[in-house]
Amino acid sequence: MKRSLVGIASVVLIVLAMAACGGSVTDEYVVQDKPYTLEPVEGEDVLRVILDESAVERLGIETVAVEQRGSELVVPYDAVYLDAHGDFWVYTNPEPLEFVRAPIDIEHESSSRAFLASGPPAGTQVVTVGAPELYGSETEFDA
Repeated sequence: MKRSLVGIASVVLIVLAMAACGGSVTDEYVVQDKPYTLEPVEGEDVLRVILDESAVERLGIETVAVEQRGSELVVPYDAVYLDAHGDFWVYTNPEPLEFVRAPIDIEHESSSRAFLASGPPAGTQVVTVGAPELYGSETEFDA
């Protein structure tokens, strides 16, 4: 019986010691030195996301140009972002390190392409890798 009590006491002390070693977690998480800045886009209800070079590299952001095929605009389906409200978007890359969300209307799609009824003009660079991270930065993780 004495051994059981010593064993239980040891386990309790170990658990308490381990609990004391951990830091506390707060409800508010603050990122210092954000790798991006946000700017309003005049006349639009979106924000311009400006990343620093290390963030672009870390996210592995890739872009391609919007294609014109007849009367349709075409983007890789990887460029299409569906937000929590059911709206379709692409992120354009008008300047190096700058990204702006643009609404699109999809007319039809294939397994790898979205054919647009409306969207950014042909030749516009759109993001194919990294759109969810840009959206998270733009909305600061508020969906």
